[in-house]
Amino acid sequence: MTQPRTALALLACAALAGCAVGPNYARPSAPISPAYKEAEGWSPAAPADALDRGDWWTLFGDPGLDGLETRVKVSNQNIAAAEAAYRQARALVSEQRAALFPTVSLTGGGTRSGNGGGGGTTVINPDGTTTTTGGAGGSRTTYRASLGATWEPDVWGRIRRAVEGAKASAQASDADLANATLSAQGELAADYFGLRETDAELALDQATVEGYRRTVQITRNRFNAGTIAHSDLLQAQTQLSNAQADLAGAQRQRATYEHAIAVLVGEAPGSFALAAAAWTADAPAIPPGVPSTLLQRRPDIAAAERRMADANAQIGVARAAYFPTLTLNGSYGFAASSLGALFNASNSLWSYGLSAAETLFDGGARQARVKGARAAYDQTVAQYRQTVLTALQDVEDQLVASRVLDTQYALRREASTAADAAEAMVNNRYQAGQVSYVEVFTAQTAAYAARRALAQAQAQRQTTAVALIQALGGGWRSR
Repeated sequence: MTQPRTALALLACAALAGCAVGPNYARPSAPISPAYKEAEGWSPAAPADALDRGDWWTLFGDPGLDGLETRVKVSNQNIAAAEAAYRQARALVSEQRAALFPTVSLTGGGTRSGNGGGGGTTVINPDGTTTTTGGAGGSRTTYRASLGATWEPDVWGRIRRAVEGAKASAQASDADLANATLSAQGELAADYFGLRETDAELALDQATVEGYRRTVQITRNRFNAGTIAHSDLLQAQTQLSNAQADLAGAQRQRATYEHAIAVLVGEAPGSFALAAAAWTADAPAIPPGVPSTLLQRRPDIAAAERRMADANAQIGVARAAYFPTLTLNGSYGFAASSLGALFNASNSLWSYGLSAAETLFDGGARQARVKGARAAYDQTVAQYRQTVLTALQDVEDQLVASRVLDTQYALRREASTAADAAEAMVNNRYQAGQVSYVEVFTAQTAAYAARRALAQAQAQRQTTAVALIQALGGGWRSR
């Protein structure tokens, strides 16, 4: 009757394994609004086919940017580290899941033991081994081979909760990988547009320096002719030196951007160069989604939500410590005094059993662990809600920035056009001797500032579009 009772015990354990202690996970609510306040009254003129774009940077229509972005996902080391962390998290899931199954081991060996002395009488033992006795000592030779198994049934769901937590942690690592990728892609786009803006400023500074040189020469000729004061020449030379200094500063800024791009694409800055090219200064119109859609797209929100699920599972792991631990074990093998007779049926050995262990007193350690797990879960809930609020703020900030920059760009363009016309008129009048150099200086300074402001406004529109794309979770593809 022993074997039927054992079978009944195993069936009972299997039935009990259907339950799991601890709360089942349900995503808590987040403070979201039905629409974006800053999107009110703003209708982006975007074609419908732009609403589902995985490679979001292609919206800017810049082949140079497209080529660099394809290298980021392959060569960026931060992305490589995040990908390795994700693989590590997946391996941990497999490790936790393995605890649901029995552990099977195979052992074998041979020993010879004795206590010295002469010969004696050889006795065959019931287990098949031989013992020599008599005289001053005895010796014994034993060969053993056995197959054993140990299994801890997951009666209270501790292992399943651990697997559930590991899965959620792996999914959070996956979201971290997506976030690292989006961050690197966005940083590359911002640096690229900064470099192209610097290229435009370099061209502007070089043209300005050449124009100021001509002005200095004209002023020197008029000073030598005695028609103007020496102060006019000094003022023209000062203006030229300042423009040359601005040109040197722009060259340094371009080198800095180039070095940053090299690191992002996984190359040493010393072996990377990005030639000057035409700047595609257009910024795409970006249709914002509703806040509920944002929760499905942003990888940082997804990571925070998955960490909540992990923390919730750890509560069940901690509560399972209140219940006894059950362990099933069994083995089957052979033992003999000679290697040739080791696997005879008469030399077989077997055993199986069930053990249980329960902690009766631990000074409140289990209770403290459960409280700690609940506090950790509450912490992840607060972090999740804060992540959602921050994401909504990011979108609102970039929406208002996009709207204002569109207006500013149009005004900067008008101002630059007017300043260029004024500069040309004043230069003509100065060459004709109709105005003093003060008016030339004022017109040139205003035109130069207007051109730089226009280039900066163009770059700001693009970098703001990149920031809005990142705030929306990277394009408009739902995760």
